[in-house]
Amino acid sequence: MPHAFDADVISAVLRHMNGDHTDDNLLIARAFAAPADAPITDAVMVGFDGDGGVWEITRNATVSELRVPWPGGPIDDRPAVRREVVALYDAACARLGVEPRPHA
Repeated sequence: MPHAFDADVISAVLRHMNGDHTDDNLLIARAFAAPADAPITDAVMVGFDGDGGVWEITRNATVSELRVPWPGGPIDDRPAVRREVVALYDAACARLGVEPRPHA
């Protein structure tokens, strides 16, 4: 059973990702979603647990769910969430041939 994070941790991470990293959400979705005829036009992070992150992605005005496992495997603490989201971003950049920005 994956680790379940406290609601306040989930809320804070989702607020940050959807407020400050909308382009990263889209990049991650485009890199990890199954190929389709229609491009992904929107991606919103809607949750996560110890096994991975969850995004709602939009193609042709149709919303579906995308679950992406954490690259480093299961996690169980808040600092690991940031590490794994950054790893997903870096992996997405590599898959799509995009130069990643430096991490603070």
